[in-house]
Amino acid sequence: MSSAPPTLNRRSFLKLTTAAGGGLMLGFRWMSAAHHGSHAVASFKPNAFLSIAPSGQVTLLNQNPEIGQGIKTAFPMIIGEELDVAWEDVKIKQAPLDTENYERQVAGGSGAIRSSYTTLREAGASAKALLVAAAAKQWGVKASSCTTANSTVTHRASGKSLSYGELATSAAKLSLPKSVKLKDTSEFTLLGTYVPGTDVPKIVTGEQRYGIDTKTPGMLYGAITNPPEHGQKLGKVDDKAALAVPGVVKVVSWPDKVAVLATNTFAAFKGKDALKVSWENGPIRESSDRLSKAFADAIGTKPDQTRRKVGNVERALADADRVIESTYEVPFLPHAPMEPINMYADVRADSALINGPMQTPANARKVSARITGLPEEKITTEMTRIGGGFGRRLKTDFVEDAVNASKLAGVPVNIVWKREEDMIFGNFRPAGYYRYRAGIKNGQVTAWHLESSSITSRGAVVHNNYPNGAIPNYQVDVHHIPSPVSTGAWRSPNHNVCSYLDQSFLEEVGEALDKEPLAFRLELLDRAESDPQGKVDYDPVRMRGVLKAAAEMANWGKPPAGQSQGISVHFSHHSYVAQVAQVSVKGGDLKVHKVYCAVDCGQVINRSSSENQCEGGVVDGIGCAWFGDMPIVDGASANTNFHTYRLIRMGEAPDVETRFLDTGYPPTGLGEPALPPASAAVANAIFAATGKRLRQLPFVKNDLSA
Repeated sequence: MSSAPPTLNRRSFLKLTTAAGGGLMLGFRWMSAAHHGSHAVASFKPNAFLSIAPSGQVTLLNQNPEIGQGIKTAFPMIIGEELDVAWEDVKIKQAPLDTENYERQVAGGSGAIRSSYTTLREAGASAKALLVAAAAKQWGVKASSCTTANSTVTHRASGKSLSYGELATSAAKLSLPKSVKLKDTSEFTLLGTYVPGTDVPKIVTGEQRYGIDTKTPGMLYGAITNPPEHGQKLGKVDDKAALAVPGVVKVVSWPDKVAVLATNTFAAFKGKDALKVSWENGPIRESSDRLSKAFADAIGTKPDQTRRKVGNVERALADADRVIESTYEVPFLPHAPMEPINMYADVRADSALINGPMQTPANARKVSARITGLPEEKITTEMTRIGGGFGRRLKTDFVEDAVNASKLAGVPVNIVWKREEDMIFGNFRPAGYYRYRAGIKNGQVTAWHLESSSITSRGAVVHNNYPNGAIPNYQVDVHHIPSPVSTGAWRSPNHNVCSYLDQSFLEEVGEALDKEPLAFRLELLDRAESDPQGKVDYDPVRMRGVLKAAAEMANWGKPPAGQSQGISVHFSHHSYVAQVAQVSVKGGDLKVHKVYCAVDCGQVINRSSSENQCEGGVVDGIGCAWFGDMPIVDGASANTNFHTYRLIRMGEAPDVETRFLDTGYPPTGLGEPALPPASAAVANAIFAATGKRLRQLPFVKNDLSA
């Protein structure tokens, strides 16, 4: 079992020491100060460090969970750019949780690079300054007369050069610079290029290890009882038959959970199935039919909350020459990650280790401390690469399962959920019902009113986005309908639905005004740009930029023969994405041929993973809007695995062409922003092809035949 990390004391931005065997080791705090550990090199173990060995090997640690967004490669690239390192010399390792050395060790919200960009650059630049100073001292020249490239310091006048490995030990003896100069973006040689993901070779050869692969001496596999219906509680349990299953070792329980522990997953699952369990029903036996009626009944009543109010919507609607009204409905969606839910825990009397696919390791450690009664600093928290999450692993229920089971059993435990259990009991994207009303006066949109009815108290809305700021009377109200169905953040929370809603209804309004779709959006952005009340949370200029770029890419208005185009634009996670979809509909069958995607996410870090994120977001957004559905019938989830929960298939995925706009801004989010506008672009293209508005998701619920 790994020991807990040492307690480190805050001192300065960089910790400078000579590594064992010589070389330079820099431990630094990504977001603020760094820390000194023990002066004995052998015990100095900073969790955020840059080390350079005399061999020239550069080791960089990645702080955040890797969930496919490419952060394990992107963070080191940012440091490496300022360090002027030869990328082939770099070795990347995953850091464990360390809230003393790091901040925001989270995979979620597309905010990792945006929040850490400057500090990571400063870390690389500081290390480079030490190496240059060491070379200049050895040559007896000014540091300003030296240049760096490919892990080498060169003196321009004499032509002398030394590798970083040759300088590492002497650099470790120098004082840290008080300040460093960062590169101008025009000097970048690494950022913005195509760099393969550091884990790709292992992934394609099957060597990559995930949480589900964790195995240690004495470990048992655990299967957990989860209720078959939403809102049920655990009643009486008879474990005699479970204990009789070959391979089952123990059955342990705590409030509302029972874990069957065995020497292999098959035995654990068989043992769980053999449990005789009675379940106690809650006050509501949920169903999608009940919720749909409750959602619709709430619309028009007094809202539970008004999330946005500008002007006087009701007066403007009453004074309008015409009111456009439409209702939309969206279903629950599971996260459906490819890697089943799992977690490893080894709880001992004075310490604990948790290891697995967590999106929020700090929260995981916190709940582990609560369960074990141990101080958080006694709990080592390590992260495996995550085989899919999309927000599911922001929750810590599976961590709690593993920690409880290990604590009670007194052995290491790897909890593994069957996929059916997560599809039934995992947390979902909220279902919701939305009514839009728009008022038109003298040929202009004067009022916009959105009412959301959802099982979340905040309404699953994006209340401060476009076209807010372009319409003088603007209001967003929410109605809360309680339900026992568990919900949580689903890729690009709220935005994943609201872009589809806003951009679809916007086209309905534009059609009523006889406005061309692209021109109508640009016209509204002109109005938003001059909004005197300052109610706009997005930049109309940047939004206009991606709209025009997507239209240019797609040759907007001139689709290929037999195809129709649809357009959408959305601002989320501080980034702007516009998309044009090209579709055809024949005999009621939809074919999405191509999606053009224009992105303003500021500085692109790794163009390879950036393109992958956009392509994946488009395909994911279209697929879930096209097929995704999780009906609740008689209290239970209707779709329990991929044989009934329909995902988009390879032959249905469109070609995606992505263009990044060079706007000179620092990097913003990219893991999620390409998903929200995709469904609206396709829905609007379907309207162009068929004249039918799709107001209910998924698309397959709509008859597209002529």
